[in-house]
Amino acid sequence: MIYGIDTFTISGVMEILEDPKKARLNETSRDKILKSQQNVQQIVASDRTVYGINTGFGPLCDVKISEEETAQLQHNLIISHAVGVGKPISKELSKVMMISKIHALSKGFSGVSLEVIERLITMLEKDIIPVVPEQGSVGASGDLAPLAHLVLPLLGLGKVWENGGTVAAASVLQKNNLQPLKLGPKEGLGLINGTQFIMAHAILGLNKFGYILDLADLTAAMSLEAYRGSASPFRKELHEIRPFEGSVKVASRMRKFLKNSENLHSHEFCDRVQDPYSMRCVPQVHGASRNAFEHLKNLTQTELNSVTDNPIVLSAEESISGGNFHGQLLALPLDYATLAAAELGNISDRRSYLLLEGKFGLPRLLTESSGLNSGFMIPQYTSAALVTENKTLCFPASADSIPTSLGQEDHVSMGSISGRKFNQVLGNLENILAVELMFGAQGLEFRRPAKCSKYVENAYSLIRTKVAKLEDDRLIGEDILAIAELIRERKFEVN
Repeated sequence: MIYGIDTFTISGVMEILEDPKKARLNETSRDKILKSQQNVQQIVASDRTVYGINTGFGPLCDVKISEEETAQLQHNLIISHAVGVGKPISKELSKVMMISKIHALSKGFSGVSLEVIERLITMLEKDIIPVVPEQGSVGASGDLAPLAHLVLPLLGLGKVWENGGTVAAASVLQKNNLQPLKLGPKEGLGLINGTQFIMAHAILGLNKFGYILDLADLTAAMSLEAYRGSASPFRKELHEIRPFEGSVKVASRMRKFLKNSENLHSHEFCDRVQDPYSMRCVPQVHGASRNAFEHLKNLTQTELNSVTDNPIVLSAEESISGGNFHGQLLALPLDYATLAAAELGNISDRRSYLLLEGKFGLPRLLTESSGLNSGFMIPQYTSAALVTENKTLCFPASADSIPTSLGQEDHVSMGSISGRKFNQVLGNLENILAVELMFGAQGLEFRRPAKCSKYVENAYSLIRTKVAKLEDDRLIGEDILAIAELIRERKFEVN
C-alpha cells in the first residue's frame, strides 16, 4: 500500500493495520508535501494574514502572530487542545487514526512537513502508538482533542501503549533514538484539524459490521431450521418485484444457507400457513440494515480520501478557510448505521423468543425437563437487556449541537459520539447473536435425525466444539461468551 495514491480503501487501511511496514510515501506525495511546506513558509515571510498560520485560533482568529512566534503558536495549540477525558480508545483505533491522518496529510494541502509525516510513519512501524482518551470531541473544527493527544508524542509529550499498559512517550522515544520534534508554521493545526477520530470508529465499525451482517443471515437460517419454518419467503420471484439491493441479497443468501435441507423438506407441505415476521421478513429487515451499511461504507471511503483540515493551502498566494473539518457528513450515516445494527439485534431476540415458546415440536425453554430446570429462560433476558441497551444508544448524536469557541463554532456534529455508539451497539450485537446461535443449536437437537443444510450443519458443529447440548441446568453464561468469542474470531462460515 502506498500513501498518497488517489484512492485508499478501507481494506487497505486494515492491511496496514496488520502490517505497518507495507505503507510508504510515493514520490508524487513527497513532492506535494515539500511544495505545500514551501508555500506555508512563503506565506509566513509575506505580509499576508492567513488563519492558523500567522493568527490565533477559533475566536482568536483576529489576533496577528509574528513570524518569530509561529512555531510557539503551533506548540501551544497541541498542548492546549489535549484535554480529552474518559477511558483510552483501543490501541487499534489509535493506529487507524494514525493511518488515516498520514494519508490525509500526504495529499499535500496541509502545509505539514515531510519530517513530521515521516515521523508518524516511523511511529506506526515501530508500534509507538499514542494513548487517546475517548471523550472530548464535538466533531467539528475537527476531532481536536483526540487528535491533539494522538500527536503529543511528536513533541515528546503524552503517553503511548507498551506491553498492554501505558508509559510516558518521552521514554519510548528515547529508547528508539528519536528526538522530539519542533513544529513549524501551520503544522499543529494541520495535525489536529480533521475527522480521523470519527473516521477510525467508522472504519473499524464497518469492518466488524460487514461480518456481523453475514453472520446474522446464517443465524436466522439456523433458527428457521430449528423452528421448522418455511423457506418460501426467500424465493427469488418475491424479491424481484420489490428489488431493494439489500433484501435481494439477503434472500439469495438465505436460499443458499437452506439449500438441500432435509429438515425443512420434511414439513414442506404442513398446514402452517406462514411464520411470524422475525422468521418471514429476514430479507426485508436484514436487507434494510445492509443498505445502511453500504451507505456508510461509501461515504467513509470518500472521507478516507479527503483532506479535512483548515485552512487548505493551494499555493503561496492562495489558501481557503472553509469547513472540511465538519463531521456531519459521517455523523448522520453513523447514526443511521447504529440504528441498522441495533435492528439486527432486535429481530434476533424475537427469533430467540420464538424458539423458547414450546411450539411445533420444540419443548418449552428448549429443555425436556423444564420446571426443575430453567433451561434457556434467562439467556433471553440477557438478550433482551442488550437489545434495550442498544435502543437507548440509537438516539442520534448528530441531532444535537452545542456552540463552542465563543460562538465561532456555532454548529457542531457530535459525530465522535456517533462513532463510539456505533461500535458499542456492534459489541452488544455480537452477544445477542451468540444467544440466538446457542438457542438455534439446541433447537436442532429436537429435529434429529433429519439433517439441515451444509452451512447450518457446519455452524452447529462449530458451536458444539465449545458448547455441549443442554440436558440439565449448568453455567450457561460461559457458553454465551464462548460463542461470542467464535464470532469475534470470525470462525463461522458465512459466505
